[in-house]
Formats: sequence, C-alpha cells, structure tokens
Amino acid sequence: MLRSLFSAVSGLRGHQVMMDTIGNNIANVNTAGYKSSSTVFEDTLSQVVKSAGAPQGASGGTNPAQVGLGMRLGGITTNFSQGATQLTGRQTDIAIQGDGFFVVKQDGQTMFSRAGAFNFDASGNVVNPDGAIVQGWMADNNGVISVNGPTGGLKLPIGQSIKPVATSTLSVGGNLPSDAPLAPAAATPPAPAVAGSVLVNSMNIYDAQGKAVPATFTYTHTAADKWSLDVTVPKADGTGPVSVATQAIDWNGTKFTPATTTMGAAGLTSAGYTFTAPVTVSLGTATQPLTQYAAANTVQPLEQDGSATGTLQSFTLAPDGTLLGSFSNGLKQALGRVAMANFNNPPGLEKAGGSLYSATANSGTATVGTAGSGGRGSLASGALEMSNVDLAQEFTNLVVAQRGFQANSKVVTASDEILQDLLSMKR
Repeated sequence: MLRSLFSAVSGLRGHQVMMDTIGNNIANVNTAGYKSSSTVFEDTLSQVVKSAGAPQGASGGTNPAQVGLGMRLGGITTNFSQGATQLTGRQTDIAIQGDGFFVVKQDGQTMFSRAGAFNFDASGNVVNPDGAIVQGWMADNNGVISVNGPTGGLKLPIGQSIKPVATSTLSVGGNLPSDAPLAPAAATPPAPAVAGSVLVNSMNIYDAQGKAVPATFTYTHTAADKWSLDVTVPKADGTGPVSVATQAIDWNGTKFTPATTTMGAAGLTSAGYTFTAPVTVSLGTATQPLTQYAAANTVQPLEQDGSATGTLQSFTLAPDGTLLGSFSNGLKQALGRVAMANFNNPPGLEKAGGSLYSATANSGTATVGTAGSGGRGSLASGALEMSNVDLAQEFTNLVVAQRGFQANSKVVTASDEILQDLLSMKR
C-alpha cells in the first residue's frame, strides 16, 4: 500500500525537476549562446515478489514478478545543437558557426563560452559582459602570430602605430601614343620640347623614415618606337630636382625593353632621403602593361610597395579568428587571433553561470587551437549565436510535465483514500 504512495512521491519530485528545467529553458529563450537542457528519467530498483522459474520436465518456466519502487532523475543533458545566427552590426560581437567554445579567463580561472557578446575595457582588453578576458594570441610588431605558444589575453592596441616601409618596387603602365611628335635632337643650348613629345606624371614613394617623396616620370619620344624615361625627385630641402633614373626604352611591337629600370639608392640619398636599397621600376604589369599604340596617352604610375607611418583606426575579424587592424596609411596588419577550444564530450561540461562552462572529469581536456581547424567551427563578426531553445517543443514538454505531475498527485490521493478506508475498517 505504501509503495504506491512513495512511488508517486518520487514521480512528483521528478516531474518538478522537469518543470524546473523547462522553466529555465523558456527563461533563456533570448539568451545569446544558451544551450537548452532536457531531463532523463529512469526507474528505481524493483522489489521481486516472485522469482523467475526455469522450465522443468512438463512444466514451463515462469517470469519474475516485480513491483517498481518509483522513478528517479537519470540526468539533465545539454543540447549543443547550433543556435540561429543574429546579425548585430557590432564588430565586437562574434558568432561561432560549428563546434567549439571561446576561451576566457575570469579571476584567473579558465572558462569556456558560446556567447560572443564582447567589448573592450579601459585597457583595451577584449572582455565579455562580466569582465572575463577573451584568450588568444597577440601578433608581434610585424603582424606575425605564433599560435604554437601559450594563449594570453587579447587586447586591441589602441593608438598603435605601424612602422613605415621604404619603397622597393613600383610599376608604371598604360599607353604611350605612337603618333606623338618626336622631340628635337639634342642641341646646345637644348632646343625647346615639341608639344606632345614629352609626357609627365608623378607619384609618391616613401623612404625608410616614412617621408613621402614625389617622384616625377618624364617620357620623351626620341625616335620611332623609341622613348627615354627620366625619373626625378626634389631635394629634401625643397631645391631643384635630382635625376635618380634615366633609361632608354624601345618598343618591339609587343612590349618595351628593357622591362625594368632602377632608381639608385645613392641618388635618392644624395637628394636628402633615407634609402638603403635601390627602387626597381617595372615597365608594365601582367594586367596593365606599358604599350605603344596609336591611341590616347594613358601612361601613369600604378602602384608602389612603400608606406608612411600609420595609426590604428579600426579592425575586422576574419573567419579564422584573426583580428586585422586597418591603419591610417591604408595598410592592414594582423593584431591577434582568437583561440577556440573543443572537447571530446561537450555535454560533460558544467554550467557555471554567466553563459560560461567549466571543464569536468567527463568533458575531457580542452583542445585549444584556431577556428576552422581540428573540428572547430568558423567565426563570424558582427553577429551572435542565439539560444537554441525550441519554444514549441518546450511548451509541449510543459504539458507533458504538468500531466505527469497531476497523474502522480492522483496516485497520492488515491493511496491516501485507500489508507483511510483501511483505518476505518476497525471502527
């Protein structure tokens, strides 16, 4: 008689835990990175009323007769399926697409999270809303990131500057008109140039100190299919120009030869600039060659590889977790890389509050690496992974839990009435 009462009480307790779990899921329906939980029930030890009997001679065997003693909570499992991605437009928001966790440190303790709502603190540290510092690898002054070393706190180096780079190569391209008038032959004094026989354009190159040096390119049509290229730069003190390269170039019908010329480091240094190596000038590129056709003049400098000093202005996040800084000189350089961790058994992690997880004996050891490798997912900037709670399923489970609780309460009521009838038999 009392067995049914105690069994029903265990059912009430179990379904109460189920209600608690469902209520927590619904409460976190809009919590970024939240993973829903579900309860698993199992029966308790059954009391054997009659043991099983083996077949003997003409008699058949008998099955055991057992009376269950109720139910118990087998476990509360976490569902780590992917949540929906919501665009936020905030560069510091990061969503994980696939498996893996962010690695953060809070009060010196390593924790893990799927919630990527990050910000910067006053020191430039990348932190979550509770101040836990996101872990990763910082780049050196040249933008090189070593992911083989230990992780550390990620920090955006506010106000960081990038060192200047001296120009070592530049290219020119476009068309030199074949019908341009010829320049007069050299004379003493030199004859004035014929209109259209000399074409001039310029571009800035940079010395080792990051100083912009305006280089002027002068093309003179000396004879049929022959030109002369002269490159000059002004002196650093502002006085007259200095010739740093002079090259005769010939058109063979398909290209100019030679293909390159050189701005000498000695000439550039004598003009007052800091160059330790010559500057190679490429006459045309694979996509924009230097040509001579009966067409308009389109010759111009194309690109050069030097840069002035730049300061950090903004950053972007690559899918592999690399933070790329954009500098005022137009260059981009890696600042750091976000670390990610994965586990052999993610449901074995323990929820620690604040959308954080801690490792347990059954989760396995965290394997820390980069996004997109070792089974870890990719990262998306300007987005958050939302909760994976399915409201339709939760409401269904809510009805099931409610009915289960009601059914067990009826068993308690019925057992009580039977006990009452039993007690009243003595009257």
